[in-house]
Amino acid sequence: MPLGAGPGQQAVEIEAASCYHAAMKLLISLVGLVLILESLPYIAFPDSMRQWLKELSEMESSILRIFGFIALAAGLLLCYLAQRTSWFS
Repeated sequence: MPLGAGPGQQAVEIEAASCYHAAMKLLISLVGLVLILESLPYIAFPDSMRQWLKELSEMESSILRIFGFIALAAGLLLCYLAQRTSWFS
């Protein structure tokens, strides 16, 4: 602890560390949830997924990029709505 730091400074440091750990726990949980959701179609419909991936590999890059931007926008919108509105409260 630096010189001149009192109990209030210690409380702030402990709170910051606690916040960091909570954020990391949430991030790791979210990555785990994404992996679970991404794996479900492969478990339930492996043959259909193989065919779909084959068709996907034959699409033009510009179309894939558009789908990627749409998915990104939808994800950002969901995060915004969940964090900044009372719709999910």
